[in-house]
Order: sequence, then structure tokens, then C-alpha cells
Amino acid sequence: MKIASFLPMFMASVMMVSIMPGFASSTLSIFGNANLDDTIDEEDIAYVNGIIKGTNAPTNFSDANYDGKVDNLDLDQIEKIISGEEKALTLIDSAENIVTVKKPLGELVVLLGPILEPMRSIKVDEDKIVGVGTYMKEDNVFYPEFNASQGLGSVSSPDYEAILELHPDTVWIYASVGSSSSYDEIQNKLAEIDPNITVLRIDGYRPSNHIDEIRKMGYILGRRNDSEEFIDFYSGVMDTVKERVETLSDDGKPKVYFEASPETDPYMTCGEGAGYHEKIVLAGGYNIFSDLKDYPLVDPEDVMKRDPDVIIIVARGKSGYESDDMAELTRLREQIMGRPELANVTAVRDGRVYVISNDLYGGAQHFIGVAYLAKWFYPELFEDLNPKSIHQEYLTRFQGLDYDLNEHGVFVYPAPGES
Repeated sequence: MKIASFLPMFMASVMMVSIMPGFASSTLSIFGNANLDDTIDEEDIAYVNGIIKGTNAPTNFSDANYDGKVDNLDLDQIEKIISGEEKALTLIDSAENIVTVKKPLGELVVLLGPILEPMRSIKVDEDKIVGVGTYMKEDNVFYPEFNASQGLGSVSSPDYEAILELHPDTVWIYASVGSSSSYDEIQNKLAEIDPNITVLRIDGYRPSNHIDEIRKMGYILGRRNDSEEFIDFYSGVMDTVKERVETLSDDGKPKVYFEASPETDPYMTCGEGAGYHEKIVLAGGYNIFSDLKDYPLVDPEDVMKRDPDVIIIVARGKSGYESDDMAELTRLREQIMGRPELANVTAVRDGRVYVISNDLYGGAQHFIGVAYLAKWFYPELFEDLNPKSIHQEYLTRFQGLDYDLNEHGVFVYPAPGES
């Protein structure tokens, strides 16, 4: 028995994946995940058998081979996915595109660090990565193994000719769902000049879909066990924070003002829809500009009126892995503390102004940043949480770096427990 085609119905419902709260983080968005859980296993075979027999309803991902119907061929495809022998894998990426990847995957190109880092966390063979963004190629500290790789420019100015010369199977870029961006242009340009290149769009920096992305990477890149190992580590940190702050009342949460780029764009903050905002909320803070969208510029008088209890500042240059000198972080904090218009703001009066390197807050290491924020927001509640130890384990165990945080790097100021 074959089920009639339901592909048009599915296409109309794809957007549900992105708008259903929690759906992306709990449902593996790969075709073959018939029972809509977080993995593809024997239960999906049983579910598809039920569809074929007429006892189960088709679901968004029950058409495992993505041919518009559910039948015995989908059972074969699910069995191959389970054994890792599938010749193709169809999925929804973080830009909500339906993408079919040919397996086994050959060479790939990665243009952004928050995508490359998770690949390293799940132990993808570095020889498969034939080209990276130029800034990663030139980063001798964090990406030493890619110094000899082909540099491919940046996402604002990719070297298309160099990409084509590498003949990659896939090119990995950001999703940036809901906004016009250079990533759409890159995808369209690559499709135009070489339709054989599959573009996969993954963010790598958003907590809301990070687990789903890591798990999909595990399936795509043949590193499922390694992806689950990292997910356990990542979830251990994020769940610890979530479980403790979700019992707090809104009235008890600190009011937080965030400044994204004090050097170039003073008073540029974050609102609903921004990844930075999401991390403040996850750490148990109340963003005083949560009524705004994305990354707005605000009036200093508005900051004064909303009177934050905590101020978080992002450091970009001369911090993180590229510096061992605390001077830049110290200077940024003093700059904020010294703004005359903020002199009577509670956060400044109480000395609760903190600087964090964007290395920990803006990319794949955001879970470490969330741990630091939680520690700053609630020092007693998180007395036993040690973000520095989490950071060191991440670098040693998952990034494979010989990097001692006691000797190198400046990431936060003042550190939790310091004033």
C-alpha cells in the first residue's frame, strides 16, 4: 500500500518548524525522523510501517527519501540512515531551506568560525575541510591546523574563483533567517556558477537551535556519536543555568543593559530577535531594551531612565585568545564607568559593570558566556559554577587545543568574585 503524495501539504507546513516554540531544539529536522523526536532509529521504522498500514498519520519527516509519498522505499532509507549507509540525506537547514546532501560527503568549505568550531567539537576529519575563511586561516592561535588551508576571503567578499577551484561538495555559511544578508547572495551566486555545490546554512551561535544544528552535523558528517558527546557537555552547562533561573520571578531578575560595540557604536544594544538578547534571557537577566528589535541605537537618556542593575559590555579587539593583556578590558570598563550620563545608574553606582570577550559571547562558545553572565547576575545561586573550568575543558577535550587559560587569554573583567 502506498500513501498518496502529501508533498504540497508538507511544503505549506515547513514554516511550522521555525515558529513552533521549542520545536527546532527537540525535533531532528531530517527526513526519516518520522516520529518527530530527536533521533532516527527503529522507532521511526515502526512509525512508517504504521503509515503504510494506515494506522499512523504521515508526519513532516516521514517521507525519508523525499519523493512525495510514504512507502517501503522510505523504510529502506531509514534503515540506511541508521546504519550510516545512506547515499543521500534530505534535511531542513537553519535558513529553512530543504537541502539534499549526497553521501558520503567529500570535501567541504567553511567560511565562518562558529560553524568550523562545532565541526571540530565532533571530530570531523580536518582533511575534509579544504578551504576556510581567510581570518580562520590567519588565526595561528585558535585554528593552527588550518594555517596551510586555502583562504577564501570573507562572507562580505568571498573568493568565488578560489572556492570553485577546490571543487567542494558543500559550502557552509550562516543562516541569518528573516533578514536580507550577504549569505543569500552567496548561496544564489554559488547556485548560479556551480549547481553541483550544495550550500548548507548553519548559524552555530544561537542557543535556540544549537543542539539541533550539532545533531544534524553529526548525521551529515558521519559523526553521530561524537555529536551526542558534545551535546551532553553543552546541555550540562545550559540546563544547569536554565533549571536554576526558571524558578525565579521576573521581579527578582536583574535589569540588564547590553552594549555591543562601545568603541565604534556607543549605545548600540540588542533587542528581541538578537542572539545577544537570547543569551541575557537564558542567564536569567531582564534586557531593559527587550521591547526593541535586533541591534538598535538607543538614547543615553533612555538607559538612565530604565536604570539597569547590570551592564554587560562586549570586547572585540585585543581580547580573547589574541591577547594576554587585561588592559583593553579594563579600559572598556573604565570608559563605561566614567560616562557622566551614567554616573547615577544603579549598575555604575554598585560597580556591576562587566566586560566579556566576544570570543565567549558571540559565537559557538556562547554557552561559556551564558555561564559567566549567570555567575555575574546571581553570584550566590551559582557559587558552585566555574565558567573558567568549563572553558578549559571545552578547549582541551573538544577543540583539541594545547591552551592553558591560567597562562593565556583575557576573556572577562572583572572575573566572578572580583570587584
